Amino acid sequence: MSAVRPLRRGLYLLGSRSIARTAPVGANGALTSVPHRLASPQGWRPLRSPVVGSSIATTLAANNGIRYASSATPSGSLRKTQLYDLHIAKGAKMVPFAGFSMPLQYSDLSHVESHKWTREKASLFDVSHMVQHRLSGPGALDLLMKVTPSSLDKLKDNTSTLSCLLEPGTGGIVDDTVITRLSGDTFYFVTNAGRRDEDLAFLQSEIDAFKLAHGPEKNITWEILEDRALVALQGPQAAAALQPLIAEKDASSDLSTLYFGNCRSLHLTLPGATTTAEPLLISRTGYTGEDGFEISIPASVSPATITDLLLQNPAVRLAGLAARDSLRLEAGMCLYGHDISTAQTPPSAALGWVVGKDRRDPSSPQSNFNGSETILPQLASPAKTLSQRRVGFTIEKGSPAREGAIIVDVNDESRPQIGVVTSGLPSPSLDGQNIAMGYIKQGLHKKGSEVGVLVRNKLRKATVVGMPWVESKFHRPPKA
Repeated sequence: MSAVRPLRRGLYLLGSRSIARTAPVGANGALTSVPHRLASPQGWRPLRSPVVGSSIATTLAANNGIRYASSATPSGSLRKTQLYDLHIAKGAKMVPFAGFSMPLQYSDLSHVESHKWTREKASLFDVSHMVQHRLSGPGALDLLMKVTPSSLDKLKDNTSTLSCLLEPGTGGIVDDTVITRLSGDTFYFVTNAGRRDEDLAFLQSEIDAFKLAHGPEKNITWEILEDRALVALQGPQAAAALQPLIAEKDASSDLSTLYFGNCRSLHLTLPGATTTAEPLLISRTGYTGEDGFEISIPASVSPATITDLLLQNPAVRLAGLAARDSLRLEAGMCLYGHDISTAQTPPSAALGWVVGKDRRDPSSPQSNFNGSETILPQLASPAKTLSQRRVGFTIEKGSPAREGAIIVDVNDESRPQIGVVTSGLPSPSLDGQNIAMGYIKQGLHKKGSEVGVLVRNKLRKATVVGMPWVESKFHRPPKA
């Protein structure tokens, strides 16, 4: 879906073996106590969410010992995106991800080469597995204001924000999402493929309850845009690649005035000087930290044709889940089911900024959103209400700390467990520097704190650092 600092899905790579450990992540930020063992990992269990009781990290079999994790694949055959045949034709290595057969990487570039290509030029990602929604009607805004903590009523038309769907009461993160206000009472938003069943059940329940409470005068129309493809064009040369294809001849055609977090509906020029039958929703956003666009393609337009047009530019190459995951981690962006889940609230996940400033006063009607009774005290007094925080780490040379690696206090000879790694890999942009994010005990979350991480039963030194590791390059308006 990855957004204004979008979060969305990804992949963990490069580990030859995986040991899943019990994470010290409790409901709404509680740090649970789990004994660690320096000698043997045999007693550890897979990382699980204590709220929903389902596995957060699923290790899937892969060729050559490579590990990659994603949402659990539903039983039955894998689904295919509209670009599946193109992936096969381009030599993609396909893997199961969130119930879909998705490209891991392509034959022309290695994972690291693809990662660096995105940072230096432009890459095209197929993200059509994501769930696209349109919510409209007199009750659409009020419903979204209830299930998210964002100030969506302040959004102007054709602008977006990252937000979270929240559980009532607990404030646990049901999913992260990017919400775009297309017009006064029409919203477009994207949710994670791996959370499809949970999200649809959650939204249906909330809509049913809302209609029951407000009656027909607050009607809501909810559409799941199954027939639309979605691609992400990311990198410093993304705009230069897309600009020549814009068919409009007015001011809206100038992509230099389309800033991060904004969108436009534009036609593209097809071979033969024709134009697309319908406009494509082009949003300046992404999940890599680079400048770029997410392009929602209606059913009347061939996504393979659009992809081929973009690939005619020599600066653009296809990229898969491998590069997508390392890019998003360098940018400090979360992956649902690994770095965030219903076990965390936005404040414990270092996402308190998604809560609108005007929604933080408990005495205001604006504060009436799911989980506000839990979240607002956490924002007001984090030291008193949160036992853990999501932070970044740099780790000394050697084997990287992967998801599930235990974090310990090196200042205590007994090496008590104080946290867990939720994402980690060698950074391609930082010459293989080991980076990771995870949850750590309140008080030890401050930048510069020295801790230890257990990697293959060896203690490695780590330092708490700020995120992102690679500065974001979003296209923003010039400063006044």
